[in-house]
This record gives sequence, structure tokens and C-alpha cells, in this order.
Amino acid sequence: MIIQLNDNVTKKEIEELIKIIEEKGLVANYVVGEKTSVLGVLGETNKIAIGEIESYEFVKKVILLQEPYKKASRSFHPEDTIIDINGIKIGGGNTVVMAGPCSVENREQIVSIAKSVKEAGAKILRGGAYKPRTSPYAFQGLELEGLELLKEARKETGMPIVSEIMSSDLIEKFVEDVDIIQVGARNMQNFDLLKKLGKTNKPILLKRGLSATIEELLMAAEYIMAGGNDKVILCERGIRTYETYTRNTLDISAIPVLKRLTHLPIITDPSHATGKYWLVNPLSKASIAAGADGLIIEVHNEPTKALCDGAQSLKPEKFKELMDELKILGSALNVKI
Repeated sequence: MIIQLNDNVTKKEIEELIKIIEEKGLVANYVVGEKTSVLGVLGETNKIAIGEIESYEFVKKVILLQEPYKKASRSFHPEDTIIDINGIKIGGGNTVVMAGPCSVENREQIVSIAKSVKEAGAKILRGGAYKPRTSPYAFQGLELEGLELLKEARKETGMPIVSEIMSSDLIEKFVEDVDIIQVGARNMQNFDLLKKLGKTNKPILLKRGLSATIEELLMAAEYIMAGGNDKVILCERGIRTYETYTRNTLDISAIPVLKRLTHLPIITDPSHATGKYWLVNPLSKASIAAGADGLIIEVHNEPTKALCDGAQSLKPEKFKELMDELKILGSALNVKI
């Protein structure tokens, strides 16, 4: 339930209404926006008589939400959420590029790539320490050693780092070591992990599952937010369709749809979406044109020798070309990149 309040509502009146709601065993969240202020009510809202709430002079309107997700809904939070990562803002018109290798391989590799992507304009360093792989025989990442190398790259460049978590027993370590915790496509509906991440105050990058609907993605975000952590960044990384030419199919339409349904930032991953390096450039541009708040792109200094996903990785010089072109596109769209 959403309770829209008049512009002249007082603090005392808000506190009075919250008390009435909480006495019925419900949760009320007060959200102040530029255009309107609302009370979001969570729980068994049938315990509240709508007419009783609307009888207050400071209440403009009561809206019953049809969506199963509440905190992630734009109705609940009309203004865009902006997530601040050490001064780097994501959402609300701030467009951020994250870049780096699929997997951390050694110190020289991660530090050199970090320096090159930063010089090209990337703001956040991505890198996998733990790698979920379809085959148990494939390279699984350097694990804790990889996290230490990411920290070294951060120290060398000053770039915040984002890395994928695999299980809930690593949460304490990730909260301590990384700036954004990534939940991969395979873990999007790992509800135990999502609940525990909801108890943290660390920004979460939540990737859409291989076959997940948009509503299922938002419900996964709701699990995190229901725990108290509203720092969620959504990521469209391609879904599985009948097409086999590309690794997945990047759902460009999901960007404006999510912009309409939720206040959370949405970025895309054109690398995992296609599996082909030469498609990263056009799909990055398409994502920005469609309104994405950012990109997460794989970059490797020697893709042919990469231990993971070399075929979809850009070389540093190609990444720089892309960033230069994105800045031109951003200028035309009045978007700063």
C-alpha cells in the first residue's frame, strides 16, 4: 500500500499515521521525493481500512500495489535511487562503466588491466576471484588469492572493485574486501544468500538469471531490500532464448521496462550477453541509448590466452575506442560517461 501525502504535511502528522499503522502489526516506510512524499506500508494491508486513512486531511491518496515486489517498486519510491560508491554515483542520470577481466589470473594481469581501463574512463574495476563454471574441470578462479590481488589493484589505481560472491559463508570476507558484491545469474534465486546480503550495508550488483522474467529479477531484489539493504544495482546480462549464434540474448527492452517499474539503477553486461567481443561495442551503445545507468565490460590484455571467457573480452585498446565513442554518444544524449 502507498499512502501519498500532501505537500504541507507536518512531522507530527506523519508520526501519528505511522503509529496507527505499526499498531496493526505493519511496517511503514516514509519516503521523501522531489515531487511527492509517500508512506509505503508493508504487511497484511487488509488490516487497514482505506477509508480510515483517507479521512486524514493530510492524506492525498491511498494506492493498493498490484506488484508482488514492494520496496523495489517505483510506486513505493518515485525518485531514482542513487548509489554512492566512494564518491562514484550510479543511477539518477549518472552513467558508470565497470571494466576488467572475467577472472583474476595474476598480479601483473589485474594491475595492468586496471590501469588501462581507468585511463580509458572506467570508474570501477571488475574481476572474478571466484568463478562459477558449467564444467567442474574449468578454471574456478584464484579464490582468496584473487581477492587479495584485486585489493592490490585497487590500491594501485584507487578504483573501487566489484567481484562475484558464490556462497553465504563468504559474506563477511566480501563485505570487508570489496566495494560492490556481485550476485551472478546462477545465484539470482539463491534466497538464503539474498536474505543474508540483505542484512549487510554493502552495495549489491544483482544479475538477471538465464531464464528469469523481469518480475523474478525484481522479486530477487526484494529479498535483499526486505532485509534492510536498499543498495541494489540490477544487471541485464542476457537471457537464454532459441537463438544459438550468441551466448545469450541481450534484452534491450528490459532497460526501459525496469526504468518504468523500479527506482533501482539498471546496468547491462554486453560481454556475457553475447559471448563475442565484436558485439560488445554496438550493444554497449544500444544500452546507453535505451537508458541504462551503466555497463560492466570484460577487458583482457591477451584474450586468446585468457583462462576464462577470452572470446568475449575486449583488448585494452579496443576498450579505449569504445569509451571514446560512448562519450560522443553520451554528449548527444546529454548523458555524462
